Amino acid sequence: MLIRRFILSASALSFSWLSFAQDWTEFVSMEDRFRMFGPGQPEVEEISYPSEYGVEYPARVYTYEDDPTRYSLTVVDYSDAQRIHSERTNKTSADDGSIYWSVDVLGSIAYAAWNIRRRGGEVTYDAFHYIQRVDGHQLQITNANQSRTYAGIYLHDLRLYIVEATSPAGRPPPTIFQQSLELLNEDGETFNYRYLHTPDIRIGGG
Repeated sequence: MLIRRFILSASALSFSWLSFAQDWTEFVSMEDRFRMFGPGQPEVEEISYPSEYGVEYPARVYTYEDDPTRYSLTVVDYSDAQRIHSERTNKTSADDGSIYWSVDVLGSIAYAAWNIRRRGGEVTYDAFHYIQRVDGHQLQITNANQSRTYAGIYLHDLRLYIVEATSPAGRPPPTIFQQSLELLNEDGETFNYRYLHTPDIRIGGG
């Protein structure tokens, strides 16, 4: 009986999510190679994204406001990271060298997660995650006002994807936005690696 009740509850939850998602709109960006669903069309803003080493990278923020829930996807472009690092003027003796552009990119998931944690709130989930077998990280945080933030961070093809959604207390968790993200290849098609995929960046010589 307990198992049957659980199945019925899970089915009801899935149905409510499906009904909710039917009102959402698919959005595709070939420039940033992703597809996802959101409540309408996003506002798009070009920004400079500061890295762990104080380097400014080009990025875009796709934002949805569905009062009172806020959704966003930030895509950071690391494709020119080596040149940007070589030209920066804020180097120190500790991070001056040809490998640090790679370190900056490879550490970007951990750094983005740290920036989300430092906002405060109770972290209720904090662990490795992946989509399409692409390495990433997931966070769930209960904020001081009891709203909940769900975040997913993924690094693929020299792009960092930071998915965030914050929903007020008493509202359903905004996980459906996070779970709708699909990464695309250069032909605009989704993919799924056979094995867990980490960034193909070679550091150092040898």
